[in-house]
Amino acid sequence: MMLTGFAAVVRRTPMIPIKSRREIEKMRRAGAIVGDLLEEFRGWIAPGVTTEELDRKAEEFIRGRGGRASFKGYRGFPASICTSLNEEVVHGIPDKRVVRTGDIVSVDVGVEFDYYHGDSARTFAVGAVSPRIEALLAAGEGSLRDALAIAGPGVRLWEVSAAIESHVCSRGFSIVKQYVGHGIGRNLHEEPQIPNYVERSNQRSNTLLKPGMTLAIEPMVNAGGEEVRVLDNGWTVVTVDRSWSVHFEHTILITETGIEILTMAGLSRSQERR
Repeated sequence: MMLTGFAAVVRRTPMIPIKSRREIEKMRRAGAIVGDLLEEFRGWIAPGVTTEELDRKAEEFIRGRGGRASFKGYRGFPASICTSLNEEVVHGIPDKRVVRTGDIVSVDVGVEFDYYHGDSARTFAVGAVSPRIEALLAAGEGSLRDALAIAGPGVRLWEVSAAIESHVCSRGFSIVKQYVGHGIGRNLHEEPQIPNYVERSNQRSNTLLKPGMTLAIEPMVNAGGEEVRVLDNGWTVVTVDRSWSVHFEHTILITETGIEILTMAGLSRSQERR
């Protein structure tokens, strides 16, 4: 598997870290900032706004809540958030581009609080979009929902990947294979890598999920083919065929009985399943 760039970079460790209660509480704080910030984008993303303005607002929000933007300076990334428009898949750099009616905008947010990270992404439609793009948005969000529905203690990692792949492919869309989800905690990227498709040759895919693991699950789904490439800026990933792409992500905790979504809006809205 090609693992290049940002979302796919993981730190090679021999074991998947199990978080302590103290570490989990810090991740809850980081995740709540992320979730609340993504809710703010519902009002901020509108025709005429620039992605540079969105980045500025996001950094002010994060700092105001006592956090730090995880992405800023990470491997040289120049902004606090990633903003990817239309055919851009991930790692779009905020700039003077103007958002227009009919666009889709994927926003990826990472926040560090007291040395621990939360990471989440969502794709927003700007006004009315075509039925095909509406279906693409539904497939991306639905594939994440299916992955979260199956994740839990005793589940194999490949089962989470299979839930994403099944949902996406059954709806006639394609999965980006070069970029994957990941473990998260004190490091923004930790083991395990979490492909959005079943990679049978990867021994890690048989990993058993255990209480205390924290994972960032993030399907990236294209309306056309799966092939992507990186632009000359060294960051922005686009579809080769220029079809549009969506990105949805949550950071979760594996609990004794299910999962807790750590990047919901507000601490009180973190939800435990089962």
